[in-house]
Amino acid sequence: MAGEELIQALRDADAVKFGEFELSHGGTSDYYVDKYLFETDPRCLDLVAEAFAERVGDAKLGGVALGGVPLVAVTAVTAGSPYVIARKQQKEYGTGNLVEGRLDEGEEVVVIEDIATTGQSAVDAVEALREAGATVNRALVVVDRQEGGRENLADHGVELESLVTAGDLLAERD
Repeated sequence: MAGEELIQALRDADAVKFGEFELSHGGTSDYYVDKYLFETDPRCLDLVAEAFAERVGDAKLGGVALGGVPLVAVTAVTAGSPYVIARKQQKEYGTGNLVEGRLDEGEEVVVIEDIATTGQSAVDAVEALREAGATVNRALVVVDRQEGGRENLADHGVELESLVTAGDLLAERD
C-alpha cells in the first residue's frame, strides 16, 4: 500500500499542520490536512491517482466538488476511466445539473473524495448520483479523519476506503 510513501509526501507538501483549527462541520481539531496543498502537489497527486486507480475496477468515477475534482481527474487519466462531478448544489444557469458529465441509468460509480470527517459531503454526492440514476456502493478518500465518516456512509449503504487514516498520520508524526 502507498500509505507510508503518501504520508511522507503529505508531510513534504506541508499538508499536515498542527495547532488549533476549525473544521468545515463546525468542530475543532489539533491537526489539519490542507487539501489544497496536497491537491496541487504533483507527487501527492501521482501517488493518490495510482492508489485510487488500483481500487476502482471498471466503475465510472464520481468526484465530489470541489475537493474531489483534481483527484478524480488525475485518477481518470491514470485508470483510463471516465468521470462525472457531483455538485454540492445546482447552479441557476446552464443545465442546472447536480451531476455534470455523461452518466447512464444504472451505471456503477465510485465516489472520489479528498478527506472524510463526518462523511457528509460524500453522502450528499452519493445521493445526487443515485438520484441521477447511478449505482453507488463505494467511496474512496485520501484521508479518513476517523470521526464518523465511515459510519455515516455505511448508514447510506456505502463502503468507505481510505488511503491513510488520522491514526496513520498521527502515529507517523516525528
